[in-house]
Amino acid sequence: MRPPAGRRPEFERREAPRLQAPAVAPLPPVTRTITFVEGMTVKDLADKLEQRVKDVLKKLLDKRLMMTINSTVDTDTATMIAREFGAELQLRTFEEDMLEVEAEDVKAEDVVPRAPVVTVMGHVDHGKTTLLDSIREARVAEREAGGITQHIGAYHVTVNGRNIVFLDTPGHEAFTLMRARGAKVTDVVVLVVAADDGVMPQTREPIDQAKAANVPIVVAINKIDKADANPEKVKRELADLNLVPEDWGGQTVMVPVSAKKHQNLDQLLEMILLVSDIGEHKANPKRNASGTVLESKLDRGRGPVATILVQDGTLRVGDTFIAGPIVGRVRALIDDRGRPIKAAAPSTPVEVLGLQGLPQPGDAFQALADAAKARQIATYRQGMAKEKALGAKGSRLTLESLQQQIAEGGMKDLSILIKADVQGSAEVLADSLAKLSDERVRIKIIHAGVGAINESDVLLASASNAIIIGFNVRPDRNAAEIAEREQVDIRHHAVIYNVTDEIKKAMTGLLEPTLKEVRLGSAEVRNLFKVPKAGTIAGCMVLDGRITRSGDSKARLLRDNVVVHEGKISSLRRFKDDVSEVKAGFECGIAFERYNDVKVGDVIEVFTVERIAVSA
Repeated sequence: MRPPAGRRPEFERREAPRLQAPAVAPLPPVTRTITFVEGMTVKDLADKLEQRVKDVLKKLLDKRLMMTINSTVDTDTATMIAREFGAELQLRTFEEDMLEVEAEDVKAEDVVPRAPVVTVMGHVDHGKTTLLDSIREARVAEREAGGITQHIGAYHVTVNGRNIVFLDTPGHEAFTLMRARGAKVTDVVVLVVAADDGVMPQTREPIDQAKAANVPIVVAINKIDKADANPEKVKRELADLNLVPEDWGGQTVMVPVSAKKHQNLDQLLEMILLVSDIGEHKANPKRNASGTVLESKLDRGRGPVATILVQDGTLRVGDTFIAGPIVGRVRALIDDRGRPIKAAAPSTPVEVLGLQGLPQPGDAFQALADAAKARQIATYRQGMAKEKALGAKGSRLTLESLQQQIAEGGMKDLSILIKADVQGSAEVLADSLAKLSDERVRIKIIHAGVGAINESDVLLASASNAIIIGFNVRPDRNAAEIAEREQVDIRHHAVIYNVTDEIKKAMTGLLEPTLKEVRLGSAEVRNLFKVPKAGTIAGCMVLDGRITRSGDSKARLLRDNVVVHEGKISSLRRFKDDVSEVKAGFECGIAFERYNDVKVGDVIEVFTVERIAVSA
């Protein structure tokens, strides 16, 4: 029977049910903060969250993460799961956690003063090595506790019954590399300045290094025995660098010495002790040892050997330890005089045998009772290092990331390292950029110098999370490789206004797409040929990459790593043939467009420029 006209069957009028998305439960409010230590397992995280392990595993399963009770949790996953339970994470390294745990049980009488650790720095030929040798020889001659610097690059000196530890290995680069890894090894920096020479470019570097690391400086004005010595001139030059001597009403201790004639060495050692007393360096010999790796090497007879500076606690033969991603058990300890010892107290440099691999200089060293825990942490760190090596993105500051940080709110510090072709440009740039600080971004010039961007500059920038601005100068090959590895942002400019404009735009969030330079190759000028109508042809050997004269490539002429000219290549030849490119290891003839002032020894660098949009 058909229904009456105008009416539809019941089954036709009924609407199909709509599929609704499952409701997402809102996250609970954050009510507490828990400490998350690297290498924690799912069970450790559950204990910190005060939840049942099966509830944490269920949350992980909901996120499609298949884990067991003993699986190691990475930082991002732990942050996500903790938020599900209304908690925030406070991240901490394993060494920091050990230090805090052991600090809870410490007794006041167990904490005792330790020997200060001193690094000697200064300009080349100002007498650093002579000063160290003179101190060592004088103390060994007096039958005081001395050492053999050639053995592990560190030794003890005793003054009035108190020890001072001198580190002979860390130069500017090693000092900065250790600080880049978060290691604070040095308690006092002794800056050696020659009285007949005064402050030099390499004198400024350690001053900037020590200030950035917040380490006190004691100045040794050396070579006062020379006829043309002028200590007052040195004091004036150091005062211009904000190191005002004590006798002028300042805070910096300055001692005139003669390393060659052994003059005032005792006074210098006493001043080092006096400055270190202000810092109140103390340690607890009764806790598990912790310290820093100074250097490591592979010995044919003894296997992996690391030089460790014990900074707190006592290291004993038989202790299980972890140094960065390397785990081991102390098989033997060798002191600074090459003798085997059973234990190493705080502020003691020792060689450690028994490692399963080679740690990096600057890695934290921690002894612990739980061998299984040490292996777990080492495995976790090795996994993290492998991820980073496979291309995990670093957290170095760039002008683009600064823009993003400003957008997220809060006061930001922008550290800048300046290298220029002349001192005047460096000073003007430093002054101009420092004045750009405002209520959102505080600009800090950590170093301003002259010459090519070198390894020391890149390592300092890496340690300080700084941006390098090269004004008419280029990084040398080693510096460029380190900058790429450490992901340090280097900006090249030839006009001061462009530098200030770029920093201003980054600060106001108006940064335009980045112009990224891609280096194609370089060639060294070996000979010059004058050709009628063509001008000067440079006979070159291609050192690396390839030399090309394509339409979008440019070339610059470098003389002592300073940019002399930038333009295009008009002619590229192999023998008598015009070619479009020449690869590394081959000779070629190169001519610039409308430029002939080329000299033997110059380097021609070819590059292209790519536009990269700023990421949101």
